[in-house]
Amino acid sequence: MLLVPYDPSWPQRFEEFATSMRAAGAEEWIIEHIGSTAIPGMSAKPVIDLAVRVETGEQFGDRSSALEEAGWRIGSGVRTHPVMIRESAGERLAIAHFFPVAEWDLAPQRLLRDWLRAHRADAERYERAKHDAARAAADGVSSYNAGKTAVIQEIVNSARAARGLEPVDVYDKR
Repeated sequence: MLLVPYDPSWPQRFEEFATSMRAAGAEEWIIEHIGSTAIPGMSAKPVIDLAVRVETGEQFGDRSSALEEAGWRIGSGVRTHPVMIRESAGERLAIAHFFPVAEWDLAPQRLLRDWLRAHRADAERYERAKHDAARAAADGVSSYNAGKTAVIQEIVNSARAARGLEPVDVYDKR
């Protein structure tokens, strides 16, 4: 698992991917930069994550063919919402997560991003957990995602509690 230092070009890369989605007929969708590449100063896998607000799951289905024609493909181990991936020469460049309006405000990925941007100590703790998870994955001890899930769960629970909400399970992989 390759984590690299923060790259100041990541916000611009996000804009390029968002622009490509809008050009494929999704001009009214709200598209935001999420994931570690959206946290200034944080090391990350050099893959841009996007959160896309769609009216309904059916609207995503109606537009997925146009997005595929624009170079996106359906696929991921995520089980809670649709995901599309952008690759080049077998290298993953971007991952787009699609959330209906009803789930948008409380999508754990958005809550995590907002919390990490506002709480530097938790961002540093998460970054340490990511590096520990990458080492454990390299040693064959656990997967990268599994290795960082406990810290993500704690941070999302904090973000939800700050809004007066109960915790939810954030692990969404198959």
